[in-house]
Amino acid sequence: MSKEKVDVLIVGASLAASACAKRLTDAGLEVVALERKRLPRNKVCSGILSPRGHRFLIENFGPLPGDILHEPTSCRGVTFHFPSMVSVSMDFEGGPTPHLNRKFSDYWAVKRSGVTVHEETSFAGLESDGKTIRIKAVRDGRELQYAARYVIGADGPKSQVRHSLYPDYIRSIPWFMVGQKFQRIIECPLDEDYFHFWFHPDLGHYTWSHARNRRQIVGVGFPAGGNLHQYHSNVEAYLRDKHGVKLESAEELEGCAQNFGPSLINRYIFGKGNVLITGQAAGFFNMLAEGMSCALYSGAIAGESVVESIQRNRPVQEVYRKLIASEVKRCTDQWNPIRMIFGNPHEADFKASMRKLSKREQLAVIRDILRFLRIYAPYKWGRQILSQSLIRLVQGEYPSSRWL
Repeated sequence: MSKEKVDVLIVGASLAASACAKRLTDAGLEVVALERKRLPRNKVCSGILSPRGHRFLIENFGPLPGDILHEPTSCRGVTFHFPSMVSVSMDFEGGPTPHLNRKFSDYWAVKRSGVTVHEETSFAGLESDGKTIRIKAVRDGRELQYAARYVIGADGPKSQVRHSLYPDYIRSIPWFMVGQKFQRIIECPLDEDYFHFWFHPDLGHYTWSHARNRRQIVGVGFPAGGNLHQYHSNVEAYLRDKHGVKLESAEELEGCAQNFGPSLINRYIFGKGNVLITGQAAGFFNMLAEGMSCALYSGAIAGESVVESIQRNRPVQEVYRKLIASEVKRCTDQWNPIRMIFGNPHEADFKASMRKLSKREQLAVIRDILRFLRIYAPYKWGRQILSQSLIRLVQGEYPSSRWL
């Protein structure tokens, strides 16, 4: 069986992989990415990009073409809704951001990265002798082999690269189902310029809605094992009764498994030896479940780490863990209560919007948030978040001793 030799093999062909590949190909390295589907492929995602992610795409890949965007083509900000029926709208700092069609935006980015993509090719395992990594893959039922100096796992929350290094990891963290249904609009008073999020413990752990291509997305996240259709039905009834949202029956459904625990409690996973894990596979997930910007930046850092490792003749894990600390700080700060109270770790100013409310409304919002947070109590994140927040306050960064 023939074996293809490359400098770096990336598993995945999404935004993290594209950002990583761009750094590597710009440095003149030979890079191949494995993608288990044929491109362009669908991607379960709201498509609402953060201002920081928008800047990254423009700076690294150029102006965004219109055909990689949904309608409406941009999002002005976020609106929080509470059981007390108080709503708080916040504009993104820096202005509206693009509403990406992930099927085509990912394809556009990966093409502009310069990486060679082997489509319909699934990662099946790896072995390393300390110098060369031997990778097994499958295409059309045939086993393929690759040899690489470095491997980058950029293959999402259920990463197979991560599983090959830490097979028990998937059972050590809580998982959530995330599903969104697309429904034609009869009547929808919700402002289509905003992404809408509900802090309501009776609706689910993560509930959202926004307009897309003359339809309304109604989405909900809940612990794995729950019934998506029941959760969705509850949300749809709530939106109808409380917000006057009238929709036709769902035409389409998207769903996937997600986990956002690592970014809350600084439990990232970055790999072993010359195998790096990045993007959501490593645990990066911003508040409000926007993962695109941290995927782009962490992917670029993974690629830069390989380049620097080669140029300086230093162990790549040593370089990566030093460089990735900045992205850990930025991402985990978003869940850090001390940073929220005394700083502004997000790209929309919630505190400024709160000051526009009456004292009565402010108290109602605080009560609603505290009630909402109780549904996360079974995961025992509270003490870990607080301890990591205090360490960040004293030391200026989060401890790398918690990383795998």
